[in-house]
Amino acid sequence: MSDEKRYRIDVSARTQYLPDQSDETAGTYVFAYTITIRNTGNVTAQLVSRHWVITDAQGLVQEVRGLGVVGAQPVLAPGEAHEYTSGTSIATPVGTMRGSYQMVAEDGRRFDAPIPEFTLSMPRVLH
Repeated sequence: MSDEKRYRIDVSARTQYLPDQSDETAGTYVFAYTITIRNTGNVTAQLVSRHWVITDAQGLVQEVRGLGVVGAQPVLAPGEAHEYTSGTSIATPVGTMRGSYQMVAEDGRRFDAPIPEFTLSMPRVLH
């Protein structure tokens, strides 16, 4: 079996603008994002760290690296999923996030699980 199928983690995201935590006049737009991480491979793997690239509409890039996700380093058996919610703020009403999770499989192999780019958008800004 190919490594691509053995070591496979699918990531999906949902976002929500948080107007009560934002200050539009000060250029602070706050978003919550809920991430679902699903092991679609056939080897148990642990999420050990994350790398985010957050870009606002003016091209300002923030990179965030750290251990785990919201204080957890979940272990996912094949077919299992982990969901969490976190947040970020940017200086424009629209931006994007993308990145990767660094995983360690039960056999010791390290691999990255890509996080596909998703949009952060204040309601009624994008059509």
